[in-house]
Amino acid sequence: MSTGTLNQYIQFVERVYRTSQGNILARLLSLRDEHVGNRNLRSSDIATLVEGNCIAPLDEMIICHLQCVKALYARDFMGAYDNQSAFVAAVVRLLQGQKEENWALPLMYTVCLDLRLVAQKAEGCDPQSNGKILEKAAESLLACFRVCAADNRSSDTETKKLGMLNLVNQLLKVYFRINKLHLCKPLIRAIDSSPFKDQFPLAQQITYRYFVGRKAMFDSDYKSADEYLSYAFQNCHRKSNKNKRLILTYLIPVKMLLGFMPSKLLLQKYDLMQFWDLVSAVKDGNLRGIDQVMEEHESFFIRAGIYLIVEKLKITAYRNLFRKVYLLENTHQIDIASFEAALQIMGQEDVDSDETQCIVANLIYDGKIKGYISYQHKKVVVSKQNAFPPLSSLY
Repeated sequence: MSTGTLNQYIQFVERVYRTSQGNILARLLSLRDEHVGNRNLRSSDIATLVEGNCIAPLDEMIICHLQCVKALYARDFMGAYDNQSAFVAAVVRLLQGQKEENWALPLMYTVCLDLRLVAQKAEGCDPQSNGKILEKAAESLLACFRVCAADNRSSDTETKKLGMLNLVNQLLKVYFRINKLHLCKPLIRAIDSSPFKDQFPLAQQITYRYFVGRKAMFDSDYKSADEYLSYAFQNCHRKSNKNKRLILTYLIPVKMLLGFMPSKLLLQKYDLMQFWDLVSAVKDGNLRGIDQVMEEHESFFIRAGIYLIVEKLKITAYRNLFRKVYLLENTHQIDIASFEAALQIMGQEDVDSDETQCIVANLIYDGKIKGYISYQHKKVVVSKQNAFPPLSSLY
């Protein structure tokens, strides 16, 4: 429908709607389809022309869609958002009215994705919004989610519950963008308790696990983060290098915190060499090296939202450095002064005995060193068995 009159377009959309062809209807009402370039669909009086030629509630949906297209061409992103939001509300009413069918789910997916993208455009043009437009968009997406979640039909093929994960992924993208991760919790709970958990399309499951893995990382639940992000990476299409690189941006620091260091080959393959110097510095307990890497690649780590996670690798570097001292001294009673000297060699020139004891105490508390501090003798007494447990066993 890249050419043709408005009447032809309406008739075609109505025919597809009457025959319940959800995928084709979704394309005909998508902001990303070629028909949006058809000038004939941007009439000056869309509402009057549509209302007299189309059944309800389809007439309302077509009007909202074409008004949104018109607003986008005029670069009126707020107007486009308002129309797309009204379109989603109309789809909610359509879904509520369809008691024994779910053929309209592809339409819901399309209009909800378009709403999020238009909201992002509107947000970008309004510096004062501060996430408010996307937050409103999330409310519209939640209205669709509630309709799907409330469908208790016994037939697995016709239930609207099959649409839940697509919407949850859209909502997770919004909440991450506006930094409201606490709102993800009930959505994650709804999916994890769903009987359809393993029946959702693989692409949707990958997206879901990617975001849940990132949330687990921010919650310092590194074992779960590793599990979710590893699933996303392993199941992501092998040719999707861009997506694989994105997943690895979060999976690599999580793996490093668990004591698994990435190979240079992997980092080269996915253009993530920002991590290579960091790997070497953490392994060697080179604290000066970590500071240099973080300074050099600061913008990359901040942009990815992993700066604070990467900073936590200093604790691993302390542990690795002190393990070297323990192996060198080959005794279970190590002078605090030996640890202090090692810290000073590795760039912590200003560190004193008290500060060194504090670092050791934190490592003992975290289980990264098995032992205790003898303050009387200014020594660290470590366990004779497994004094420095593997990091992977601690989480």
